[in-house]
Order: sequence, then C-alpha cells, then structure tokens
Amino acid sequence: MELYGEKGFDYVGDHAKDLPVWARAAATVVVSPRPSLVRRAQAVCSDVTWLRQAPAGLRPYAKALRLHQWLKNLLVFVPALAAHRTDAPTVVAALMCFLSFGLCASAVYLLNDLLDLPSDRVHHRKRRRPFAAGTLPLSQGLLLIPLCLAGAIGVAAWLPPAFALVLIGYFAVTCLYSFWLKNQVVVDVLLLALLYTSRILAGSAATGIQPTFWLLALSLFAFLSLALVKRYSELLVALNQNKQTAAGRGYRTDDLPVLMSLGTSAAFMAVMVLALYIREMEGSARYLHPQALWLLIPPFLYWMARVWMKTHRGEMHDDPVVFAATDRQSWAVAAVLLVGLLVAAG
Repeated sequence: MELYGEKGFDYVGDHAKDLPVWARAAATVVVSPRPSLVRRAQAVCSDVTWLRQAPAGLRPYAKALRLHQWLKNLLVFVPALAAHRTDAPTVVAALMCFLSFGLCASAVYLLNDLLDLPSDRVHHRKRRRPFAAGTLPLSQGLLLIPLCLAGAIGVAAWLPPAFALVLIGYFAVTCLYSFWLKNQVVVDVLLLALLYTSRILAGSAATGIQPTFWLLALSLFAFLSLALVKRYSELLVALNQNKQTAAGRGYRTDDLPVLMSLGTSAAFMAVMVLALYIREMEGSARYLHPQALWLLIPPFLYWMARVWMKTHRGEMHDDPVVFAATDRQSWAVAAVLLVGLLVAAG
C-alpha cells in the first residue's frame, strides 16, 4: 500500500486473512481449492482469478509416508533368517512386525516433516517433500499421524507384549530425536544407529528369537557408519553452497574430516565384527559349511569402502537407503552375500 497505493497492485493469497488486502488490490489471485474463499474474494474485488490445484493423487501420500523407507524395516526379518527359522508362525509374526513398524515409522516421518518445514524449504532436495512443496496441506499430515499410529498399535496387539515395548521405545526415541536431539552433535548419529538396530530387536521380540551379541554389534557399527554417511553428505552439500552449517544440524563444515574418520572406522569395525563371528562359527553346528561364510567378507568390505568413497566424492545420496535401493552394485553385493549364506547353510 505504501509503495503502490490503493488499487495499484495485484495480490496473490490463499487464506481469508488476505481479504482486507484483496479489497485494496487492483486484481486478486486466489490459490485455494475452496469455492467459498473465491466467492468472498469476489465480494471485495471485481477482478478475481482462481488458481485451483489439481488433485494430488496417491503419489504425494506415498512420498509423505516415505514408503520407500520401509526397506529399512526388512531388518525385522534378520533374527529369523539368522536363526534359520522359516516356519509359518515365525514368518507371519515377522510380517505383522514389518507392517506395524512401518506404520509407526511413517507416523514419525510425517511428524518430522511437519517440524522441519523451515529447514526443508531451503534444502536443495528436501524442499520437494509434499508438505514443504505445498503438494499436500498440513492438515492432512496432522490427520495421517494418528491414523498411522492407530494402525501400528492395532497390529501390535496381535504380537507378544515385548514387541509393543520395543515399538513404544522406538516411537519415544524418535520423538526425542525429532524435537531435540537431531541437533546434538554425535548424539544424533548414535541415535540413528540405535533406531536401525531397534528394528532387529523388534523382529526378535515379535518372533521370540533371542538376538546374538554378534548380530547387535554388527548392526550398531554398520548403521553408525551409514548415519555418519548421511551427515557427511548433508554437510558436503552445505560446503559446496558456501555455507558453514547444514540446515537444522549441529555440525560445521570444518567437521567433515572428523566425520569421515569416525564413519570409516565404524565401517571397518563392522567388517571386523563379522570376521570374528565367522571365526566363532567354524566349530558350530548351525552351518553345514561354515567356511563358506568367509565369502561374505570381501563383498561386505567392498560395499562399505565404496559407500565412503562415493560419499567423499559428493556422489552419495544423502539417504543411504535410497542409494542402496537404486544402486545396481549394491544389489549385486546383496546377491553375493545371499549366495554365501545359502552355501554355508547347505
């Protein structure tokens, strides 16, 4: 008004709070799916244009729920596979665990996206998320969160109480992470590694299979390395944009060498744990050909080293799960690992 005067400007808005401004504008643009708001705008301005967004379809909802991240929940099957349990009750329990954990995780992702809107909107990739981009209204996110949680609880009711305790613990820790701890240096990556490992604990609780020390140690070191990959990738993007910090994180760009050192160390510790496990299994009756387990070491070592090499070069997606799901060499490594396990099992 002070710059252009009454009727000397056009105004774009999407809320009833814009009506006083529209009344003084020469032309009005209403960006809203609500005809009632258009009628109210027409009552105060003679020149009204209505931009109505097309129906979102299912794809934005799948993206908001991050269904591709359900790949992480395949970890709930690890205890059953490690124990060579493929009987029907165990498989059904693991499948129900997968569904319940997936719904709970989606609720957390929705909550995290709503809390991270300011930082997501200035991020080179995250600005395309449905809520940050405006593809989905925030109100639908607020509705989907309790629906996902209700579904997770409903499925969990059919599983042992121990699983419900793991699920509650996972949700509590992720809420702490989303509201506070994601900005705490080192604590955040330790929590991410713990949240990955909690999926293995959930699978154990659902199936009644006790996880081994070796399995938990391997997962903690491997997932700590991948969590550091995530942070390193985000910080490297910030450095390339001449920023000192990554949005919403507690790290500085001069922390990159430290993150690289910690991440590669954790990666090779995971390989060492796997080697020590194989050494212990050489006299075990669990595997018919335990010596074949040594076939796991070279591909696993190659994959961890390659992940960090690509991360250092800036070629890594800032979500290692997305990278692994779309990388052909990662799939080839997974196939080689599976063959090694099958040969060892006989």
